[in-house]
Amino acid sequence: MLSRRSVALALVASPLLFGSRVVRAASFEINDEGWEGLSELYAIAKAELGPERVKPVATLDWSTLTKDDGVLILHPTERIQAGEASNFMKLGGRVAVLDDFGKGDDLLRRFKIERVRLLGRPVSALRGNPELPIAEPWLEVSRGQVGAPHPIVTNVKRLVLNHPMALNHPDLSPVLKVRVSGEPDAIVAVAGQVEKGRLFAMSDPSALINSMMRYPGNRALAVGLIRYLASDSERGQGRLFILVNDFKQEGSVGGEGTFVEDAENAVRSAGEALASVHESGFPSWLLAILAAVGVTGLALWVARASGKPYKSPIPRYARPTPLVARGGVAGRFAMLAAPNSAKSLVLLELKSALFEAVSERFSLSSAPTSAEVIGALREASLVTGAEVSRLESLVHRMTDVESQLLRGGAARINREQVNDAESFVTDLVKRLLASDLPKPAPLPE
Repeated sequence: MLSRRSVALALVASPLLFGSRVVRAASFEINDEGWEGLSELYAIAKAELGPERVKPVATLDWSTLTKDDGVLILHPTERIQAGEASNFMKLGGRVAVLDDFGKGDDLLRRFKIERVRLLGRPVSALRGNPELPIAEPWLEVSRGQVGAPHPIVTNVKRLVLNHPMALNHPDLSPVLKVRVSGEPDAIVAVAGQVEKGRLFAMSDPSALINSMMRYPGNRALAVGLIRYLASDSERGQGRLFILVNDFKQEGSVGGEGTFVEDAENAVRSAGEALASVHESGFPSWLLAILAAVGVTGLALWVARASGKPYKSPIPRYARPTPLVARGGVAGRFAMLAAPNSAKSLVLLELKSALFEAVSERFSLSSAPTSAEVIGALREASLVTGAEVSRLESLVHRMTDVESQLLRGGAARINREQVNDAESFVTDLVKRLLASDLPKPAPLPE
């Protein structure tokens, strides 16, 4: 199915309008002599500059450009390296971008140019078709005086457009406008200075295709644009590089780029590659490689898995119960000795053993307080004066750890503290067992 643009161009180029045969070819090709080609523009450029100064290229090397050169970009389907284009213009170069639905947005946005739809009905259009509006040069009016048009459109009176976009331009100067009924004039071309260089942006590249060159205004625009880019009084013997549709870019303006520029180019290239994959999918050769790698990996996995011996799993009911899961003294010991068990639990176990031994030896309550335990040991002379403070400090630490665990917190106890407590408690328990204290009276039945 043909697009709206193709249908409109077909009408413009039809034998009914021009008396010529329509040649179907790809749009915007520099050597295409059909109605959508740019061979007429190429011929005009060679006539104005000489064949040796006109360079239609598929790959633009930014490092080869000089300040006298000009770059004409029509309908780019690849993103323009806005940073390189900006650096080129800062040196004195000139760039023209004619794009409506292509990928010139990166460069346009850098200079605050936004493409928007053309609203309203044009006051003037080719054969009354609102999709083929007539553009006119923008003339600045100041203090009642009408200014001169931009040098590119000096000889342009009326320019035929085809499904153009409009441009929002807060900083650049208008060059071409379309008068719209009941609406402000729509700007379709702007120009501005970028330090020593110049930028020209237009929202309709089809204004320069072969079929449009039959109109005097369109041909005058082509001539004015070529002269402005590479042949005016400031250009010397500058060259004109023409890029259309799908083109590549390499190099950096002024030679070697900075690390930041190289990084930006790498990121941009990766983004363009991902965008290309998103739009058209992976290339067939890459899909073949991925498929081969996948099949090879699957074959290796199957071979390794099928040749690997497996032991018969032991039924769950026949498996031994882990020591930690067992009850009694053995299970408790395994739990306390586990590497991931908190050392504070060992400290609490020592507290329990000490308090239980003292309670039984001195007939204290089943849950004696810290003061009762310390007092009983002191009265029995089982601890020396120097050991009393050590015992009080240890009992206080044990009680504090127990309180923290009951509150759901975590106490930080290191291995040295546990070892010190273990040796001291073990020594106290041995003293209790070896002492000649009277045995506690048996509990009444």
